[in-house]
Amino acid sequence: MHKNRTASRSRQRGLSFFGLIFIGLIAVAVFAIGGQSFPIFLEYSSAKKAIEKAKVESTVPGVRAAFDRAAAIDDIYSIQGKDLEVTKRGDKVIVSFKYAREIPLAGPAYLVYRFEAQTN
Repeated sequence: MHKNRTASRSRQRGLSFFGLIFIGLIAVAVFAIGGQSFPIFLEYSSAKKAIEKAKVESTVPGVRAAFDRAAAIDDIYSIQGKDLEVTKRGDKVIVSFKYAREIPLAGPAYLVYRFEAQTN
């Protein structure tokens, strides 16, 4: 009888309590970071669309003002019109930007996203 009980325990498979806690902590961390990252990527997408709309202006102040109007509508806070780099290549206006956003993790640790985009 004793031999049978030992054999059945050695064949048991599954997740231990500590394994479950570990997986739960990882899942919470992923959801917490993802929940903070999602709006940052939405803002970046909005900023890319805003520079595409703003490039139709013919002057640098016009491009920056057009971007600021779009930023006010689309809730873009990480970058402003004054931060844009506006150049001309031939008769085309090229608008670009670079910026970084940080998510505090724990203590001195941060997750840093660096974004850049340019119109064609």
